[in-house]
Amino acid sequence: MRWQMSRRSSNIEDRRGMNVPRAGGIGCLGLVVVIAISYLTGSNPLELLQQMGTDTSAPVREQASVPAGDDTAGEFVRHVLGSTEDAWTEIFSAAGKQYQPPTLVLFSDAVSSACGFNSAAVGPFYCPPDQKVYLDLSFFRQLSRQFGASGEFANAYVIAHEVGHHVQNLLGISDQIDRARRRASETDANALSVLQELQADCLAGVWGHYANRKEKILDPADIEDGLNAAQAIGDDLIQKRSQGYVNRDSFTHGTSEQRARWLRRGLETGQVNACNTMDSATL
Repeated sequence: MRWQMSRRSSNIEDRRGMNVPRAGGIGCLGLVVVIAISYLTGSNPLELLQQMGTDTSAPVREQASVPAGDDTAGEFVRHVLGSTEDAWTEIFSAAGKQYQPPTLVLFSDAVSSACGFNSAAVGPFYCPPDQKVYLDLSFFRQLSRQFGASGEFANAYVIAHEVGHHVQNLLGISDQIDRARRRASETDANALSVLQELQADCLAGVWGHYANRKEKILDPADIEDGLNAAQAIGDDLIQKRSQGYVNRDSFTHGTSEQRARWLRRGLETGQVNACNTMDSATL
């Protein structure tokens, strides 16, 4: 993948090596317990923290730390993000809209966001309230070693998928799905999540189509790497590997075949309207 040809984004917040803020030294588990108690009792969590002797007056800050040595992975992310910005700016402009790019947060091990505290174990994620994508670069190694999905376009697909969620947020799709999920049963809510995730896969493909048309960054082997990554993280394959059986009612992202197919659809068409999983007769 010729990612160096893409523009380098400045919308990066580098928190690698930072200490994740804790509440007065009680640790994350203690904080979770306090929040749970306050929820069950209807009490103020700040009052509970003060009763425990926790200093709640100190401002929560994260101190910057610049990674030392080679940062090829960080540069890769900056260029891929810049490419998504250029593609989606063009697509939105053609539709008479203005694209507002997300900020991508690089972190190590754990991170605080407007969506709460998350460890790297959850994988890359997008947080709608703060419109930021969160990524621990160790996920790329996990994708290769644990899931057998390697290659630069496989990694770029991961970033573009999360940016796809940002596009859904800007278009109001995320709010529509969230409202529907709140009214649905658990099984139906999971099915709605699948629709949302498959659409993000397709939108990642739309970016790939535009980037390749403009900058010729991909060759057939790169595309196969991306499709392989989409297949590797299908719900059915992950469930077989982790628990030995498949429960379709619990799917939240789609099967391996579905994820690869929707990514390919975006790559081949380059059309946002081709990514309408909500009205598709066949997923």
